[in-house]
Amino acid sequence: MAKASYFIVGAVLLCSTILLCSAPPYRGDPHPHTSPPSTYKTYIVLLIPPPQADTMDNEARRSWHQSFLPSNLTDSGEPRVLHSYKTIFHGFAAWLTEVELDHSMPCPRSRALATGSRMLLPGPSNRTAGYDLRRKTMGGALAMPSLLPLFLILSTLSMVSAASGKHDQVYIVYLGEHAGAKAEEAILEDHHALLLSVKGSEEKARASLLYSYKHTLNGFAAILSQQEATELSERSDVVSAFRSEGRWAPHTTRSWEFVGLEEGLKGPDGSDWLPSLDKSSGDVIVGVLDSGETCFLEHIVCMAREREQALNPVCFCLHWKIIGARYYLKAYEAYYKGLNTTYAFRSPRDHDGHGTHTASTAAGRTVRGVSALGGFAAGSASGGAPLARLAVYKVCWPIPGPNPNIENTCFEADMLAAMDDAVGDGVDVMSVSIGSNGTPLRFADDGIAVGALHAARRGVVVSCSGGNSGPKPATVSNLAPWMLTVGASSIDRAFDSPIKLGNGVAIMGQTVTTYQLGKKPYPLVYSADAVVPGTPANVSNQCLPNSLSADKVRGKIVVCLRGSGLRVEKGLEVKRAGGAAILLGNPPAFGTEVPVDAHVLPGTAVSAADAKTILSYINSSSSPTAVLGPSTTVVDVRPSPVMAQFSSRGPNVLEPNILKPDVTAPGMNILAAWSEASSPTKLDGDHRVVPYNIMSGTSMSCPHVSAAAALLKAAHPDWSSAAIRSAIMTTATTYNAEGGPLMNGDGTVAGPMDYGSGHIRPKHALDPGLVYDASYEDYLLFACASAGSQQLDHAVPCPARPPPPYQLNHPSVAVHGLNGSVTVRRTVTNVGAGEARYTVAVVEPAGVSVKVSPRRLRFARAGEKRTFRIKMEATGGSGSGRAARGQFLAGSYAWSDGVHVVRSPIVVLVA
Repeated sequence: MAKASYFIVGAVLLCSTILLCSAPPYRGDPHPHTSPPSTYKTYIVLLIPPPQADTMDNEARRSWHQSFLPSNLTDSGEPRVLHSYKTIFHGFAAWLTEVELDHSMPCPRSRALATGSRMLLPGPSNRTAGYDLRRKTMGGALAMPSLLPLFLILSTLSMVSAASGKHDQVYIVYLGEHAGAKAEEAILEDHHALLLSVKGSEEKARASLLYSYKHTLNGFAAILSQQEATELSERSDVVSAFRSEGRWAPHTTRSWEFVGLEEGLKGPDGSDWLPSLDKSSGDVIVGVLDSGETCFLEHIVCMAREREQALNPVCFCLHWKIIGARYYLKAYEAYYKGLNTTYAFRSPRDHDGHGTHTASTAAGRTVRGVSALGGFAAGSASGGAPLARLAVYKVCWPIPGPNPNIENTCFEADMLAAMDDAVGDGVDVMSVSIGSNGTPLRFADDGIAVGALHAARRGVVVSCSGGNSGPKPATVSNLAPWMLTVGASSIDRAFDSPIKLGNGVAIMGQTVTTYQLGKKPYPLVYSADAVVPGTPANVSNQCLPNSLSADKVRGKIVVCLRGSGLRVEKGLEVKRAGGAAILLGNPPAFGTEVPVDAHVLPGTAVSAADAKTILSYINSSSSPTAVLGPSTTVVDVRPSPVMAQFSSRGPNVLEPNILKPDVTAPGMNILAAWSEASSPTKLDGDHRVVPYNIMSGTSMSCPHVSAAAALLKAAHPDWSSAAIRSAIMTTATTYNAEGGPLMNGDGTVAGPMDYGSGHIRPKHALDPGLVYDASYEDYLLFACASAGSQQLDHAVPCPARPPPPYQLNHPSVAVHGLNGSVTVRRTVTNVGAGEARYTVAVVEPAGVSVKVSPRRLRFARAGEKRTFRIKMEATGGSGSGRAARGQFLAGSYAWSDGVHVVRSPIVVLVA
């Protein structure tokens, strides 16, 4: 490894001692980690040794050096000591902050101290309470050793050398499953031994380790060079070694009521719109991986009050609801060189709002009389599993930049550590509203897929968002069959905002902004006609930052189109240029889908057809005007649900023989709790504070499915994760609340590539009749034949000829490249009350013959299994009866006993 170049930039003389000496620049090997937060600098501490210094072994010398420091680790978990000196002089190099330097290492002027004596000093005030477990306190002060009168602290540049920064990155080394029961210490030593094989020294091996995954999967995250990672990946006991990258990000009240109404249940006035379960659901724990939870701070306050025996009932509720909270950022800090705490909390507390929103959607208590900013969506808010408990795992953090909290990033090493801990903590369901950008990774190199696989083996249901990159095909993420992948659809609520054009035409928009223009007309201008010179023509209608000419938009309603950039940033740009309001139109691809925003100025949003009408009016008038009316909340909107156009679509590009997404759930304009550390738009200039906010995305639909899984786990604690996933999928509906087919936002009929098995129905899922079960070994066998023949566990070798991926016992059927005929086998388990007889009904894909045998299944008792075959064959001939080549063709089959309908979609691509 190339050595880092450090330069002495100053010296501090202590105790009024004038000491003239020269010291060489620090030439020790750089610490294998990238630097801790920017508040730390590297200091060289020169010491006058005690008499026994020359006889000390390395461990004793390191302990002596550590005794001068406030703790062995930095706040981010980095070892403080970078290097120990013993040959030319005695001392060490370490990470310290200026505050620690001032408070921990001054020599007292009032008395002389002998070698090894101690004094009491106040501790730094910027520590996070409850997490600095290594520090020793004495009477409210920290026990700190003093330094001797004759040592010199040299401040050095804190940057790592260019060679180290470029070549050393965070890698995840995945080893498969643990080989038998092992103590955590033994697992850690195994991981150290692997690192020692490439690092060359015990000190470097231990210092390079970020996480040791020990609960569910066998592996670790460490800072490695590319060569070291390659060497490890070539070992027979290593499944894969892949970089932990920041390519992952979050996929960003009435919804649960709507789910109940769609199932034919009563609304909140009747108060039976959620599945009626006893308090056993209070034993279910939902683990949420996201940006944290805003109630964490109040949770700590609650515990403090409880100790003081001044218990606050609200705090007690929080204390009961959130039973644990952790945060993970080692990989994030290794990449970004630390965390800027001016816009993020170094704790599980949510700085963003996204994590609070998803957690409360899944398991928030019922709260009456809530609304978004301005009173929109007023009513009762509740999570889908309001009695379940929450465990919070903060893994997503701001992306440094001009407006850091607009978007978060989540690193795989941090997420995998959280998933490992979550299973160790005993969660029953994991809700992961996070997905990757770019080309999907193979399962062995996908941190969420690896973590979910081992969680599923232990019965944990993992629900993941499918992504917001629709309606373009083949955009869905989180593609493994052992996780639930969720699309997004609308509910039956709108926020109507009337628009009256100058020619008398009335249009209905939607908005939740609290700012109003009044009743007078304002001039209308199309943003493409009001941009500054040099704006690219292909984005001239997007209202991107600094694109609008103030002279052309001042005092006018500016028509912008969705597409590039964030919707709320478009409003901010109109405001910056002096516009009076924004009128945000859909491009054709987004159809009637209208996500609403609490813009920083008056404004509304309209469908693609209405945007076309407005632009035609602008083009036909020499002085176009419009009046924007106030917005109101409207319910019982028809048709609903409708598939959101932003919801990512299939097919599954990694393994097209597995249908993704699996289901859809409410994800459009969802009201839920919000962090008051964040504004409703998350823009830097927006200082509004809200306890509830309206958001759209598959991030919002994912916790709806997580809650459904929690309810099933409470009702059926002995069911496997595959059985719960099957119940949710096979009871989903492909019809809207009016009985018509589910539609897309552009007006076309939706299909399996849009919604998977359909829209969730939690009440039906509690009693599915039959389930498709699968084991850990089944998934390993599937992986052997999928996406490059991946062996995910060396303890279970791949057979020479594994069955094709479509033979996995999955609740849906997808066959990619049908050439001639294919026979697919499936096995169902009776989870009904006892004896049952089922008959199958088939809807054939166009041009594909589907034969199920046997056509009847008889079960003598609950728990009994039956296997059947599905033969699919592309029909010959010509005309409408012939299968279209190169197109995905959809059908279905369903088993029914007269009470239950167990439906599975069929998707076939004819070669």
